[in-house]
Amino acid sequence: MTVGNRQSKIIVLMGAPGAGKGTQARLLEERKSLPQISTGDMLREAAKAETALGEEIRTVQVSGKLVSDALVIRAVEERTAREDCLGGYILDGFPRTTVQATMLENLAADQNHKIDAIFVDMPTDLLEKRMTGRRICPVCKEIYNIHFKPPRREGYCDQHPEIKLEQRADDTAEKASVRLETYERDTRPLLDYYGGSKRLRRVDATRDAEAIYQDIVKIVDEGQQA
Repeated sequence: MTVGNRQSKIIVLMGAPGAGKGTQARLLEERKSLPQISTGDMLREAAKAETALGEEIRTVQVSGKLVSDALVIRAVEERTAREDCLGGYILDGFPRTTVQATMLENLAADQNHKIDAIFVDMPTDLLEKRMTGRRICPVCKEIYNIHFKPPRREGYCDQHPEIKLEQRADDTAEKASVRLETYERDTRPLLDYYGGSKRLRRVDATRDAEAIYQDIVKIVDEGQQA
């Protein structure tokens, strides 16, 4: 589908934990009016709906099993058929496997969308510092980093100087290492999948968020007409 003379796109934004993928997705949503479709949120919403798909998802979730690829793509198809997705959208958490990537190809063809696969690329040593150095104010949710964005007073929020900053349970060195290993194992096939078709674009995530965003926008705007 097209909007005016602009070709609609599905943006598959990939990046390891701590690379800043979430920040870029939010910027795209705010500035380009592209809805961010989170697989987790989408499945929770679908499960609450009084529909045949919702009933199937609830049954699987109650059983404790993983939602199948077929159910996930049906949920993605249903969610992205809404009007807010006509001009394109960002996928967060999908696809996770090459099987899902193939299903997405079929959906994109049906919707007449083009897929942009963008990898927010950051070296492992920096990822570990981004994750293990992260501290959060429990009141205002402001995020600091002891390596890159420390608070004025060590251990305390700038806006709430009486509040001690907290570290997420999964940001410890041990858990960060496991998360990165899992990401590498699960995501490498997807990078190879999109790289093999010469559609994978990489952006340097070692720079500030605005510089990264500008590179992503150039990729998204390629081939479009104002």
